[in-house]
Amino acid sequence: MPSAKSAEVMRRAFFASILIAVGAYPSSVKAENDCKESIYLTFDTGHMGIAPLVAEVLQRQGVRATFFAADERTLSGGSSLDAQWAPWWRARAVEGHEFASHTLHHVYWRADSGSPEQPSFKVRPTAGLQAGQDLTMTAAQYCAEIEAAAQRLRAITGKEPLPLFRAPGGKTSPSLLRAARSCGYGHVGWTPAGFLGDELASERYSNQWLLGQALHNIRDGDILLAHLGIWSRKDPWAPAVLEPLIKGLKERGLCFRTLREHPRYGQRAK
Repeated sequence: MPSAKSAEVMRRAFFASILIAVGAYPSSVKAENDCKESIYLTFDTGHMGIAPLVAEVLQRQGVRATFFAADERTLSGGSSLDAQWAPWWRARAVEGHEFASHTLHHVYWRADSGSPEQPSFKVRPTAGLQAGQDLTMTAAQYCAEIEAAAQRLRAITGKEPLPLFRAPGGKTSPSLLRAARSCGYGHVGWTPAGFLGDELASERYSNQWLLGQALHNIRDGDILLAHLGIWSRKDPWAPAVLEPLIKGLKERGLCFRTLREHPRYGQRAK
């Protein structure tokens, strides 16, 4: 028997699929087709503690986002791409969100090593059995990390992930990016104004301050970055900032699109 939480997620996914089929959900998506200024909301995985709240806000506001997923440790004691969270990911697929790799074990690039002919990389994963260890990966091994997260998303959601990835922390090198392109993946970071600050200490950067900065600075074409839970932030960013931010940006005439619709990155998905 599924848990009460899983049953509720599946119930919402079922009704969302009906609404999509009859063209009634989300109503704002149709209006956005005529929008001339677009922004791209993206989320990286985290401890997943705010993931249900994020999903509720996106559904209520009729906004589709792009999720970059790694199999990270969660507040519930499992990991973000495990069986417990599979219904959550499947429900997001039904709602029309997009997915891409964040490397399976959230592998931070730290430095290049090897040679131009045979590149390798000094890395440190923050998830999995080797979390916290300093490792050296060949280009093929790093590509395998990207592909492993994409494969997990494909299996969970039944939807083809975008041929894109986001390096943890956005840390890359030209050599790393060439290696990723060689195995079919383009890198997506975020624009300066799109850094929403949910990683910052809430003692110094209040939710109200972060909201004000975002509403003032975000412009057409910006790629926005947030997370599905940050361990170090004591005052959760969502839903305190997320829904007011979406409403405020809509009022300015900005429309939310996924990276599949991005003029540059979307070309890779065709």
